[in-house]
Amino acid sequence: MSLGARAPIQDRANRPTMSRPPYADRAEAGSHLVEAVRQVAPAELLVLGLPRGGVVVADELARGLGTELDVLIVRKVALPWRPELALGAVTAHGTSRQDALLRRLGVAANEFEALADQQREEVRRREQDFRPGLAPLHLQDRAVLLVDDGLATGATAAAAIEAVLGDVPSWLGLAVPVASRQAVQRLPALDALVCPLQPSDFRAVSRYYGDFDQTTDEEVRRILRRTDPR
Repeated sequence: MSLGARAPIQDRANRPTMSRPPYADRAEAGSHLVEAVRQVAPAELLVLGLPRGGVVVADELARGLGTELDVLIVRKVALPWRPELALGAVTAHGTSRQDALLRRLGVAANEFEALADQQREEVRRREQDFRPGLAPLHLQDRAVLLVDDGLATGATAAAAIEAVLGDVPSWLGLAVPVASRQAVQRLPALDALVCPLQPSDFRAVSRYYGDFDQTTDEEVRRILRRTDPR
């Protein structure tokens, strides 16, 4: 896959101070992404929110596009003393591994598996909580759009992209309201990236939201119950 067109950097987010944050909350941020995504994404699109905050953004985006919404439970596998560095990722339907990185860091296969086992348990718990009774996502030959509420290091989004690539989708994009430029640079290749704000003085995702309260599990469950086709 080749990296697709990126939405332009907004000058207002590059200022040291802002009179008001660009987004009132995650729902408003999602609505801001609709038209930009519509221009680059296929019509038959599966929108996957990354829990928890990304699900709120994805919900608004999917409603604006009139597309299917689901959630991708992904946990990055990392060393305890290097949590920002993704050695791989675990989803309900597989594990991806960065073999070159493992060799460079001297992490043995059994060490990686021990770390991955911890994340597999968390994935199972969240799958039962957020997607009870549903089969694992089938992403092969599908057009998939991953959605998060912001990228600081980009490690989790990168892990999610690698996990989805393992299922060989026909098209894969990422939509996120704001990201640091360093995070964007570390992302694997995509068919499209929609990120309106890529400020040079990023600091923190919360800086770009008026309301950035933590999204609860119950809020995620409520969104998914409402959109469950069953």
